[in-house]
Amino acid sequence: MSVPIQIKRRSGRKLVTLPNGEAAQPSPWDVAATPLQLALARGHRWLVMLESGEAKSITELAAREKIDHSYMCRMLNLTTLAPDIVAAILDETLPPGVGVHELAISPPVLWEEQRSRIGFVGEEFRRN
Repeated sequence: MSVPIQIKRRSGRKLVTLPNGEAAQPSPWDVAATPLQLALARGHRWLVMLESGEAKSITELAAREKIDHSYMCRMLNLTTLAPDIVAAILDETLPPGVGVHELAISPPVLWEEQRSRIGFVGEEFRRN
């Protein structure tokens, strides 16, 4: 049995091309995380470390991680985002131009204000 496929390299990854020229969809574990997804994960990891008592303060944790205190605070701000915004980060469905800067620097406390700040107004963005 033979299957007529081609294996091509795209950005250092092997990509299977089907006979009709279409590329096979990558499995979720084959896709690298975006910078925004990594920032969100860092923020949540650091929050867990602070809440569990593994680190006594943000200053101590920043020193341990060898990063700037203000950077850590910005990443921790991502943990206060509305659940639907977090889902959009994970699904990569945020509007173009919305990045870490827009989400992490002084995010509004109210989720509705967060949504309107990045351009999601009304029901168009909410997930049921």
